[in-house]
Amino acid sequence: MVREIEASEITEAVARLAVEATHFLPDDVKNAIRDAKQTERSPLAIQIIDEILENAEVARQRMLPLCQDTGTAVVHIEVGQDVHIDGGYLIDAINEGIRKGYGEGFLRKSIAAQPFSARKNTGDNTPGVIHTEIVPGDKVRILFMPKGGGCENMSRYQNFLPGSGKSAVVDFVCETVDLSGGNPCPPLVIGVGIGGTAEKAMTMAKHSLFRKIGSRHQDGEVAQLEDELLEAVNALGVGPQAVGGSTTALDVFVETYPTHITALPVAVNIQCHSARTKEAIL
Repeated sequence: MVREIEASEITEAVARLAVEATHFLPDDVKNAIRDAKQTERSPLAIQIIDEILENAEVARQRMLPLCQDTGTAVVHIEVGQDVHIDGGYLIDAINEGIRKGYGEGFLRKSIAAQPFSARKNTGDNTPGVIHTEIVPGDKVRILFMPKGGGCENMSRYQNFLPGSGKSAVVDFVCETVDLSGGNPCPPLVIGVGIGGTAEKAMTMAKHSLFRKIGSRHQDGEVAQLEDELLEAVNALGVGPQAVGGSTTALDVFVETYPTHITALPVAVNIQCHSARTKEAIL
């Protein structure tokens, strides 16, 4: 039996998520930052952590954006195969929700059309970067991430020779974080995509950032790599806002996919300490 969902419901949900995501830091992120304060060795880093937590509380109480950069609206939407979207085109409904949320929430509009020439602001933060996936069931799951420019600009991709193995992955992730310095506003959440093709690896890296801090991949080998990467990144000493310290990252998430025999694609997508994500299920 097919379930009908009105396009207007999706618009309203996206608009609500845009406001919530930019104002309220998720509990798992806040808890991870609080926990980091207990293990951080640098007094200056601890001061930065206190300021990050204070900022989150001020944003919550006064209904102010966590960061002036309210980002590119990244939307991952899972549509059940038994769902029919009625009353409009799905992508239009999502973009209308972005337009509505960023307008009514008085959020900064940061999207420039004609990216290599005129770069005129679109004025409403549309279009969003939208990923759709058909899944079993009769529900629609909407994942929303306002992705800041400072951390997104630190994304990197490289295709290694197959024999390079895990050590190449660890070195590449650490090199990426080290080169990034303070630009992505650490402490970070780091997404890593391994395998597939270039676009698959980058998409996996971005999608992994929707996971909860402290979660681990269901594959034990991948989960072990996540732990190794987190330890290696924090050993770099970049620290909160690059002032030095042992808290460079809150977590590292890895997603993998089978790949061609000639390739080892690796993508890194970095999220700032304002790791803003929200979810709705219709």
